[in-house]
Amino acid sequence: MCFSAGADLVAGAVIGAIGFDGLRHVRRPAEIWLASLPLVLAAHQLVEAAVWLGLEGRVAEDTWRPALGIYLAIAFGVLPVLVPVAVSVLEPPEHRGRLRWFTAVGAVVSVVLMYAVVRGPVDARILRLHIGYSVDLWHGGAVVALYVLATCGPMLFSRYRHVRWFGFGNVIAAAGLAWLAETAFISLWCLWAAVTSVAIVVHLRFAHPGRPPALHPISGRFGAPPAA
Repeated sequence: MCFSAGADLVAGAVIGAIGFDGLRHVRRPAEIWLASLPLVLAAHQLVEAAVWLGLEGRVAEDTWRPALGIYLAIAFGVLPVLVPVAVSVLEPPEHRGRLRWFTAVGAVVSVVLMYAVVRGPVDARILRLHIGYSVDLWHGGAVVALYVLATCGPMLFSRYRHVRWFGFGNVIAAAGLAWLAETAFISLWCLWAAVTSVAIVVHLRFAHPGRPPALHPISGRFGAPPAA
């Protein structure tokens, strides 16, 4: 996230509380994947607070360097796989097969990115109001495009209208952040991803069959599902 270590700590605490509220509204096992996302994102912000403190010289290098590795492992290794899985398992069974391709893309992206992190060099520095992360990527632009495809694509092809619109908003946000500052993409994209935690909990609270306002597949209309 941008701004400061304090902002990361506050965001992590708030997003974590939102995530625990989301867990309370899980009604079926498939929703656990989605409910876990806010908690992962909350941990992400808390870990980055340690990176901030290290770059400011307030904690030792043997503390913030591991935090940097964990932060990148979540961003590069976990999210490209977790997001498409969390979205696809919520779809009707007959529709999940199409979305598995996005999980496969996310897995490939995860391997490529984690290889770059392990190989190094990896560095971070404070650039005005955000942390700029430096990772030596082979064809970095293409890898970032595939990252966005893996994390936003399943939403664009969802059978649910509100999920498709949310995915479209994610694509616009990703493009805008990349245009604003390439070095800030890793940090600022995670800020936008953290904002999605609120939308996830709203979905878990209200988008259950038999609980209005439930959104029907395909039609996008609200109300009780039609009789069989």
